[in-house]
Amino acid sequence: MAALAVVRDLREDRDPVSAVELERFETDVLVGFVLARASVGLTDGTIRGDVGHLEQVRTWFGRLLWDMEPTDADAYFGRVLRGSPGSTRLARSQALGRYFLFLELRHKVEIHRMTGRVVECPIDETNRLRGSKDAQLRIPPTAPEVGRLFTAWGGELATCRKLAQTARNYTAAKLMSKVGLLW
Repeated sequence: MAALAVVRDLREDRDPVSAVELERFETDVLVGFVLARASVGLTDGTIRGDVGHLEQVRTWFGRLLWDMEPTDADAYFGRVLRGSPGSTRLARSQALGRYFLFLELRHKVEIHRMTGRVVECPIDETNRLRGSKDAQLRIPPTAPEVGRLFTAWGGELATCRKLAQTARNYTAAKLMSKVGLLW
């Protein structure tokens, strides 16, 4: 038979960490995030964009990002960025989500040990942005536009480099458009 034991709160055993140490750790974590993003082959511009979004959220929040709660994200995306373009709000939300995924996968235990806080992404199913309305709206081409497409494409058959593949693609697309599988 197993013996019963008292469950202790792990936060009681941690050493106090100063604000300076936490800020240094936050910087180290951000550097790790940049290196992880670079290691998968992302361009410097993409990484710089993510970091820029994170810095803007951090500046608004005024505290360590891992202290952010869903209500803070609601306030930021619902009030602060309300008038911003949808693409800006989406990019910032995605950057924050990627950063929190990185925190949860690589630093959750260490952050808990240092602060007693369990890292959890403030962007949850309730406030997760889904892309812009424009991207979801699909307007099919008009019949004259489809006609111009196939007329131009058919004209290119005479000068194309790989006739067999181009003719196959043209024929398949034309057939699908006639039977209603395209547009």
